[in-house]
Amino acid sequence: MLTEFSGCANRSAQPTRWFRPFSGLHTPAMVLPSYESSERAITTPALLASGVNGLPESSGGEPVGSEVVLASGDELSDPMSSPSDRRLVAQEAAVGPPVTDITSAEVNVDIANYAGTMTLAELEAIAFANNPTIQELVATTQKGAGYRFQVGLRANPTLGYQAMQLADQGTDQHTAFVEQEFVTGDKLALNRQVLNEAVRSQLFELETQKMRVATDVRIKFYEALASQERLRLIREFRNVTNKGLELAELRLKAQEGTRIDLLQAKVQKNEIELAMRQAEIALEANWRELSAITGSALLPQLTLAGELPSSEVSNDWTELRASMVSMSPEYQAAQARISQARANLRRQGVQAIPNITAQIAAGVDNATDSGMINLQVGAPIPVFNKNQGNIAAARAEYCRAVLDATRIEKAMQERLARVSNSFDAALQAVTTYTSDILPSAEESLELAEVAYRAGETSFIQVLIARRTFFDANLQLLQAQSQLAQARSQIDGFVLTGSLEPVRDDSGDDSLRGLTFSQQ
Repeated sequence: MLTEFSGCANRSAQPTRWFRPFSGLHTPAMVLPSYESSERAITTPALLASGVNGLPESSGGEPVGSEVVLASGDELSDPMSSPSDRRLVAQEAAVGPPVTDITSAEVNVDIANYAGTMTLAELEAIAFANNPTIQELVATTQKGAGYRFQVGLRANPTLGYQAMQLADQGTDQHTAFVEQEFVTGDKLALNRQVLNEAVRSQLFELETQKMRVATDVRIKFYEALASQERLRLIREFRNVTNKGLELAELRLKAQEGTRIDLLQAKVQKNEIELAMRQAEIALEANWRELSAITGSALLPQLTLAGELPSSEVSNDWTELRASMVSMSPEYQAAQARISQARANLRRQGVQAIPNITAQIAAGVDNATDSGMINLQVGAPIPVFNKNQGNIAAARAEYCRAVLDATRIEKAMQERLARVSNSFDAALQAVTTYTSDILPSAEESLELAEVAYRAGETSFIQVLIARRTFFDANLQLLQAQSQLAQARSQIDGFVLTGSLEPVRDDSGDDSLRGLTFSQQ
């Protein structure tokens, strides 16, 4: 059995940690296929209540609807050999609703409950219920659990009848026999361990996808909230420009103003009308994106209830980068794939240990008119095929899994670097606009209006001051939106892409065929 591998650094020794920035990630427990023995049922408590769970007997049975908890680690003992060995470490969080019909229609949303407004938490709840990628990963995890059970099943015995010397009357022999193949090298336990790591990686992928969904919902929520606030500001400023245009017309009729003042007022009004229409289009587009991410075609355009941040705490990016990598479910999924590759390398290392096939037959010999018992034991001799090719392939896969974990770590660091730039720039903009630019623009507008009423300045200066104050408010709003989106990405381990294709590493039952082929 191979336990040390050259050429690949083992990076999977880090402890599994869990970090949950989103309260909406906790969804009802997913029901994985468990099994009921022909002798007794293995009952399993809820995931979160007990923290440990039983696994099915290896003697067979049919799936029943109880939870199966997954394990991490590299123990080589048969996890189904005794009640104590069947205890596996529970995953900390629930992993999603059960899949009953993959092609079923989306969960209906009762819009009447929202009373014309919708919060971020409500949008997240809708997304977790309807986003197809979450249900898809639940299904792949269930599939992996089924394969994990299948690869650990023992071989069925063979029951048969044999007759010899039938043409020689009086000397014929008749026997009934039972034949059984006995697996050696702990292959079945190793099979289950390989597939157990596959299921564990899928559970981490499911948690990763939940964070992708939550992050995308939050980003689009704050985009839509900013569009909603932008539309409100534009409508308020439109009322100001309408009054300004009326004033310019009155002053022109009274020969106190000029046509230039009137034309400038009309230009400003038209610009605001255009900006308002563009804001309405942007808000409609934001809602369409939210509907797509949440997976609900029934989502109407409602008023969003929420606030954009006016300040944020600065981050220590070096410390955050280190903690984010160690706690990210994306990285933990990569570590689980390393454990799977290591378990498979050990599994391939024992393949050459031959299984033993035993046959016992009992019958009658008519030539002597007496009973007879025959015993036959055999095993293949690993002379030419010692599974060299599969061992080499498994070693290469282990190296590839280690390098893939390194790639994911670097990709996370690169994404965080981009988000940190957006976060710091947006935080600086929000601070500057709030403390300096916006108060100055507001004071300038007030002074311009007072001076204009006193006849000390022109109407053009008032228009300029209004536009400056209006633009400062929009720039602050944009910075607040960027700050909220950057914070959402940081809280979600810089995971986005909730509708991208999901990863299916649930495996297959090929190890079972390898176990019993012996060639």
